[in-house]
Amino acid sequence: MATEPGQAPKPEGEETRLRIYLLPNLLTAGNLFCGFLALTKIVEADISDASFPSVIRHAIFFIILACVFDLLDGRVARLGGQDSPFGREFDSLADIISFGAAPAFLVHRVVLHDVFLARPEIGWFIASVYLICGAFRLARFNCLAAAGGGGGKDFLGFPIPAAAGMVASLTLFLLWWQDKEFAIGRWRYILPVIMMFLSFMMVSEVRYPSFKSLDWRARRTFPKMIAITLFAGVLLIARGKVLPVALPLMFTAYLVYGFIRPRLSRKIVREIEEEEEEELPG
Repeated sequence: MATEPGQAPKPEGEETRLRIYLLPNLLTAGNLFCGFLALTKIVEADISDASFPSVIRHAIFFIILACVFDLLDGRVARLGGQDSPFGREFDSLADIISFGAAPAFLVHRVVLHDVFLARPEIGWFIASVYLICGAFRLARFNCLAAAGGGGGKDFLGFPIPAAAGMVASLTLFLLWWQDKEFAIGRWRYILPVIMMFLSFMMVSEVRYPSFKSLDWRARRTFPKMIAITLFAGVLLIARGKVLPVALPLMFTAYLVYGFIRPRLSRKIVREIEEEEEEELPG
């Protein structure tokens, strides 16, 4: 085994020793568990039963909860200096279930099955394109990260958790709209179109901010803290009325931001994406 001059040789087997950190991978396991529960709920949902909308809402809740776990695991790993190849691979395996297979099943069960009742293979094709593009995006991300080009401040292509969140939140909005006894009509056709567009965006070269600098050590200005607190309070108090509208708007804003971001000034981009990190003692 060759070593650098002045460098002590590593003990045999040290190169292949896996670094598996408990807390970040526990959060990733929570992501995977939520994805499994979402799939279970979708499979159990009987479209002829009156409880169908309620069961689907539970599935959507688990997909959104998986997004929360995915948001936390990377930040916890970086906060403790616990990034590892194992964590990156485990995260991708969890993501393909929670944000690839689960949303594809969800949209097929709620929308595509009825829209393409005469040609069911079209519905399965649209759902499979989304799943395949999501897997392609995750594989590309891991390859870039292994080569040293995937861990920066930007994501190449629309992140698959955001795509899943948008699909799930739009499905939630359609269920909410139907509960209000508003006619859905041809509006249901928009979800398959959006799903195909998201498939393309995941494998595109449009760059999206990762917001990795926004963690618990970042300083936030007083107006931002007030806005975050008020927004969280409104979601908590009126979640049944606000969430079906707020969540699709949030994910749509992130999707659109990738297109307008290159046209914004550096100052505006810096104010949106970056926060000054607080220096910790020691």
